[in-house]
Amino acid sequence: MGKREVRFFNTTGPCDPDDHYMLPPEERLVGAQLQRYIKDKLYWVLHAPRQTGKTTFLRSWMREINAGDEAIASYVTVETCQGISEPEKSMPTICNAIKLHAAAVGVPVPEITDTNPASMLGQTLKNWSVLVAPKPLIVLFDEVDVLIDQTLISFLRQLRGGFPDRGVGAFPVSIALVGMRDLKDYITASKGGIPPNPGSPFNIKSDSASLSNFQKDDIVKLFVQRTAENGQQITAEALNYVYDQSMGQPWIVNSLFARATMRILDRNSTETITIDHIQEARKQMIEARETHLDALGERLRDQRIRKVIQTIITGETNLAMSRTSPDIELAMDLGLVRWDTQTGFTISNPIYEEIMTRYLDAPYHDNLPPPSTWHWENPDGTLDMDALLKAFQGFWQTNSEVWEQAADYPEAFPHLLLMAFLQRITNGSGRIEREYAAGRGRMDLAVEYQGAWNILEIKLLRQGSSFETIMAEGIKQTLGYRDRFSGKPVKCYLIIFDRRPNKPVWADRIKWLINEDVTVVGC
Repeated sequence: MGKREVRFFNTTGPCDPDDHYMLPPEERLVGAQLQRYIKDKLYWVLHAPRQTGKTTFLRSWMREINAGDEAIASYVTVETCQGISEPEKSMPTICNAIKLHAAAVGVPVPEITDTNPASMLGQTLKNWSVLVAPKPLIVLFDEVDVLIDQTLISFLRQLRGGFPDRGVGAFPVSIALVGMRDLKDYITASKGGIPPNPGSPFNIKSDSASLSNFQKDDIVKLFVQRTAENGQQITAEALNYVYDQSMGQPWIVNSLFARATMRILDRNSTETITIDHIQEARKQMIEARETHLDALGERLRDQRIRKVIQTIITGETNLAMSRTSPDIELAMDLGLVRWDTQTGFTISNPIYEEIMTRYLDAPYHDNLPPPSTWHWENPDGTLDMDALLKAFQGFWQTNSEVWEQAADYPEAFPHLLLMAFLQRITNGSGRIEREYAAGRGRMDLAVEYQGAWNILEIKLLRQGSSFETIMAEGIKQTLGYRDRFSGKPVKCYLIIFDRRPNKPVWADRIKWLINEDVTVVGC
């Protein structure tokens, strides 16, 4: 036999330790008591965002169970039922998926003896339990959250119908319902709109589990596997950058490492990975709009998500947003938003932030006049931010009222249009760093162009406040943001958008003032 091919960092499908560098996903389970679920015959929920390792965990745990003599387990995905609302179509599809997955993993394959959609799944699971006896049956249903309407109701009702008789030779002793969201709102749907009572077999919120992101140490452990295999090192600065950009999101971590080790450098290279390699990997990943990242854009169309993201972008306070509100729960379950005591509600990580911003400002970015029509560059090729922002003021005065009429995110329209304006200039020669969070009352931008930095603070002037009040508050915040760039020459700008219903005439709205080293730009 020849030498085994060097493993790689995986970003497509479940991980396999023979082919991929990986960490045991069960180590990241939060709130799970796996052996108790089997011993006490419980049905439980595992929910986590996409590309965090749910399927890898399920298949790994299934193999572990089947390697012993205590039980039989099978993984079953119901993804093929996505969009099917009629039980007469979906139940045969689910039962056939059970047969296919059972055959694929080498466990007994049940017969489908019942053709009634209302009982077909339940009877198939009974038949399967009889077939694997005297061992108990454990079923791991993946992608459950794709089930909708009457399909979801029928699915859960049939599981609930068999729950009282669960046991060896009767019905699966333990069932995992796995997807992106906790199923508590689906439980009500399964009972025809009636909230679950304490005796419901799906009333398992206290035992629902999730998968956490990687911690910093996990990222180190992941790359150490490559170092042990081929000797390639990575700098501490690069590792810290991976964590800061991903906040430990597993797919992003693997994608950055994969691009650095297999595209920027050769797969068998032993050259040390530096922050420059990871920054280039980040750039490539964002520009490629890979499937996982591109899917974020579709989420932003959801009206419930729109309300959350718009509040975060504008930095305003919305008292309807709490960790127990349905819209926030959805955004957090999908992995789009996080909350902590220091920042409150923010986008989950800087890379998601970049992708979402690019998706939302793309209509403006792609329809702006070419940069050659603006004056924005000094004779030496450096960025003339004064000229650029004056050009933006002119564009805002001429076009904003018309463009805003078609805005999907009208409250965040000023922020998105300005960022699109800046991106048209910085693409290829610079970068924009963004900071925004609900309740901060502003957005912070740091624009780097050929090594020089400009910071821009964006604030909205609302009804009941004055330009002077917002300016004083904004200058203080801008100078505070500047303090974080100690040792770097930085120019500071405060951009104030007048969003009052009865705005003054344009001649009074367009302002250019210098105050305490801050250029105040009125729009």
